Amino acid sequence: MKNNIFIDKYVMACAISIVIALVGYISMSTLPVEQYPDIAPPTVQISTGYSGADENTVMKSVIQPLEEAINGVTDMTYMTSKASSNGEVEINVYFKQGTDPDMAAVNVQNRVTRSQALLPADVNKVGVKVEKRQNNILQIFAVRSADGKYDEDFVSNYVDINIKPRLMRISGVGNVLSLGNTYALRIWLKPDVMAQYGLTPNDVFAAIGSQSFVSAVGSLGEQSENSYQYSMQYKGTLKTIEEFNNIVLRTSGGGMLQLSDVAEVQIGAMSYNFTSNIMDKPGALFMVFAAPGANATKVNAGISKMFEEAKQTMPAGLEFVTLMTSDDFLFAAFHNVIETLVIAIILVILVVFFFLQNFKATIIPSISIIVSLLGTFAIVKMAGFSLNILTLFALVLAIGTVVDDAIVVVEAVMAKMENGISDAREATRQAMNEVSVAVVSCTLVFMAVFIPVMFMPGTSGTFFTQFGVTIASSVGLSCISALTLCPALCAIMMRVTEGEKEGKSLTYYT
Repeated sequence: MKNNIFIDKYVMACAISIVIALVGYISMSTLPVEQYPDIAPPTVQISTGYSGADENTVMKSVIQPLEEAINGVTDMTYMTSKASSNGEVEINVYFKQGTDPDMAAVNVQNRVTRSQALLPADVNKVGVKVEKRQNNILQIFAVRSADGKYDEDFVSNYVDINIKPRLMRISGVGNVLSLGNTYALRIWLKPDVMAQYGLTPNDVFAAIGSQSFVSAVGSLGEQSENSYQYSMQYKGTLKTIEEFNNIVLRTSGGGMLQLSDVAEVQIGAMSYNFTSNIMDKPGALFMVFAAPGANATKVNAGISKMFEEAKQTMPAGLEFVTLMTSDDFLFAAFHNVIETLVIAIILVILVVFFFLQNFKATIIPSISIIVSLLGTFAIVKMAGFSLNILTLFALVLAIGTVVDDAIVVVEAVMAKMENGISDAREATRQAMNEVSVAVVSCTLVFMAVFIPVMFMPGTSGTFFTQFGVTIASSVGLSCISALTLCPALCAIMMRVTEGEKEGKSLTYYT
């Protein structure tokens, strides 16, 4: 490369490097942080319930129609189904890597809607829920009653009403999964009493459905000669135990048979299949999942801040217990990788100084390392990657490579100055004419080794793409730095003093 303009226009070269470093630093502070790249395939979960049905009934009447409707949805790879003894249904549909999870959920929802006519009426009343499944767990926490004053149902209900909505509003939180019970109105039928009156559970269901509902009842005086029109109101769904106790099941001979005569109505738990104790105290367990592309450390910080604010209004005796946070693993892994990164930078600088034996000549490759590494974060940001162990490991390996181009330029300039060229700019100009093509060629060959990784399909391709792109981009930036910043710094900093050599060359000239 003849007549390198950056030798004379060193201000422009420095400005380019400062912009690269500044943009990289800003990108580094905004990159999402996670332990590993998200390699899990996009998943959509379909869930519903068929109360009172066993596994075989659920499989035939609910899962089979849903599977037949969902099968073959766009980009689907496979699906799994699970039916529990209490009538709970869970179907997970897995898609190809790279599929848009939002579009996958919409496509599955459309298929589920078409199959709802084939589902039992009780299932349609409960509803079929379709949602993206989140796999990255941010935190597992619990709320417990430290003094045992509140039972687990109260604790779970309190969190469900007061804590969960606030968690969902935190930017970066994808979902909050409750592993506790909430309150429910339970109607315990008395079979012996019902048999005396000739009643069946279906008679009770019908009575509840006909007397506890929301309806538009119209108005009075709409087309009459009256001056006023009155809108009628209906009390709607029943809410209290007394209202349910007064439900009329049958009237005969001027008397009424009410629900309280054949059943016991009480506030209980939604399910009695499990119990939840946190360190031998009543409590409820919750899991917080991250949204795609969320910065795990920032989201965890937001969750911790919300916990501190919520403590001020919580009932006395309730307390938060953090059982697991992704920061524990993340910071431990990042600490080791960053420590290795710093040690590698120091070792490279020491080795360069040992061979060049010149302080000024050592500074130039050191600055090139920093510019190349910082600029790499900008490319990682533009590529949509995260800051994880794999990208940091790529930077560790790249340190020894990004310094090569700068060393070649500096050593060539030193060789020219030792051979009698006292003017630093002229020495740099001649050196760049000789080594520029070699620097570009070596960089392209090195990048050609890692760029094909970007085209690997499947999960392995997703996993190693970030590694390949990171190390290839860092080497590419080192080439840019070697052709712009290094010649400018050599022209400014390199000097030959009378009676001394500026340093020892690695190449012997005759």
